[in-house]
Amino acid sequence: MTDKRSSPLLRRLLQPVDIASLVYFRIIFGAIMLWEVYRYVTLGRVSRYFIEPDYAFTYLGFDWVQAWPGMGMHIHFYVMGLLSVFIMVGFLYRLSAALFFLAFTYIFLLEQARYLNHFYFVSLISFLMICVPAHRALSVDGWLRGAAWRRATTPAWTLWILRAEMGFVYFFAGVAKLNGDWLRGYPLNEWLAKPIAQIPVLGAYAHEQWPTLLFSWTGTALDLFIVPALLWKKTRPLAFACAVAFHMMNSVFFKIGIFPWFSIAATLLFFDPDWPRRLLGHGRAQIADLAADYRFGTREKIAAGFFIVWMTSQTLLPLRPFLYEGNTSWTEEAHRFSWHQKLRDKEGYVRFLLTDPSTGESWAVDPRPLLTGRQYLKMTARPYMILQFAHHLSDLASEEGKPRIEVRASSMVSLNGREMQPMIDARVDLAAQPRRFLTRHPWILPLEVPREARWDQKSPPKHPVTLALIEAHRQRFLEAVDVAADKE
Repeated sequence: MTDKRSSPLLRRLLQPVDIASLVYFRIIFGAIMLWEVYRYVTLGRVSRYFIEPDYAFTYLGFDWVQAWPGMGMHIHFYVMGLLSVFIMVGFLYRLSAALFFLAFTYIFLLEQARYLNHFYFVSLISFLMICVPAHRALSVDGWLRGAAWRRATTPAWTLWILRAEMGFVYFFAGVAKLNGDWLRGYPLNEWLAKPIAQIPVLGAYAHEQWPTLLFSWTGTALDLFIVPALLWKKTRPLAFACAVAFHMMNSVFFKIGIFPWFSIAATLLFFDPDWPRRLLGHGRAQIADLAADYRFGTREKIAAGFFIVWMTSQTLLPLRPFLYEGNTSWTEEAHRFSWHQKLRDKEGYVRFLLTDPSTGESWAVDPRPLLTGRQYLKMTARPYMILQFAHHLSDLASEEGKPRIEVRASSMVSLNGREMQPMIDARVDLAAQPRRFLTRHPWILPLEVPREARWDQKSPPKHPVTLALIEAHRQRFLEAVDVAADKE
């Protein structure tokens, strides 16, 4: 039993509960990860994503993370597949979970252009899997170590921390949707036009506003209120059914890989801890097992401290967007790691102008030949990637014997169907600007073009990047640079 002198919350967190739900999640986590590794290997994504590109947009502070040479990346994925199997069957579980976390996070850190919320989520969950004793039942480790080592129970915090992580994803995704564009149906109107048209009955109204608003508003409500509904036993079955329908529609509409399935699997954790045992007809764990002795010792204090620190960090990190002025879907500041999902549709282009201040020589650089198609498309809409590539161009010039090169960017971007406008201050030497994570970047121009309130048609008019537009903006860009030089 827990120490009666400890707080009620601590006693609640250390209270033993059935381990069946935790064991279920270990098995399904390993299976889904094995499936994802299989997809990457068989679909040629390992080479296409991590070997063939000549340049990688690394994360700030992790520039040292580079792709393995030769066959290293393929071997890396084979090892991840093996570790997934080890996690699934509970063999060398702690070591396997730790190595999988490092291996998966390494893949995540290799390329910013491939940032996905669900990969971030998997990285967080894989870390938590190291910390929970999901191998103390129905595992190879338990079979090898004997009955005395196996457990039918686990401290409640080991289940609550996984529930909380899924809850953070739901809730903060809902908070992020409380913005003018989303609540007026943008950018869902662009993405859902064809899928809605294929739905019986509803398809007849595909070009009206209300079907898109129905999806945007119900999605927001589900994200905001699904966790309380799952926690209340009376509404839990209906809430889970709504969550399954929501994730299945996401899978059909957006083709987002494992995320819908992984989310459904994690949402099942909100049911009573013994639900897998009862589903298989094994009844409940024995009362004697549920009365296992969990003392409030040093180990429990460390576990409680970890739980508090983790919960605090996962609460504060998604609140970062509120510290920044302007539209974070435009500036991208604090957009990542905050569960901002499907909130913006951007299109545009970017060109760079390099200047050698010692000679006054200037030359334009089109980044497209130096990047993959995905890298270029992502970079055009993300100022932090434009800044990083500007530093890269400066480094390349230095290698060619031209140190201290100034790099300026010409960018035109459209957000959620708005008219295109410049996103980067063309007068600023980006090569001299530091890369930052928390502080604001003053060279990002504010979003000035308003979102039209009326619904003229299903999809807002596109603004194709024609050669004439590029040339006209290039001339304005050069003129702006000349004016800035005169002022200096």
